[in-house]
Amino acid sequence: MSGFLYMGAAVAVEERRAWIMIVVTLVSYGVYLAVVLGGSGSGSGPLSRKPYETALLWTVGAAIAASIALHIIVTLVSPEEGKVKDQRDREIQRFGDHIGQSFVVIGAVAGLLLAMAEADQFWIANAIFLGFVLSALLASTAKIVSYRFGFHPW
Repeated sequence: MSGFLYMGAAVAVEERRAWIMIVVTLVSYGVYLAVVLGGSGSGSGPLSRKPYETALLWTVGAAIAASIALHIIVTLVSPEEGKVKDQRDREIQRFGDHIGQSFVVIGAVAGLLLAMAEADQFWIANAIFLGFVLSALLASTAKIVSYRFGFHPW
């Protein structure tokens, strides 16, 4: 028997992709925070003076690469009938993406407000990055909940 099972039913490929996004997002953001807050070579100065650019670029790049690789693997090992998207899958994807977009907007607005307040670039970049992280987590969680407990469009 191929595919993952949940309470006797095969788990949709799109639900697996949502799980991948949650795991990759949490791991990459955790690594980023560990590197930046760990202070790798910056001493005990203010947080806004810690080097973050390289860690941010590497963790985002690694997260994108890991996500692509894992999505390819899930697609390759999934049965053919599980790869077909139906109307419900499309609606769940759209629903999750719309919910997640709210945090992209919140992160962008926070970045703008910090820029207008002439905050350090560290805080602006991290506010925007956190917005992306929360967006991915919220969108993926909404998709998983919709698959697990039913989807009822409003």
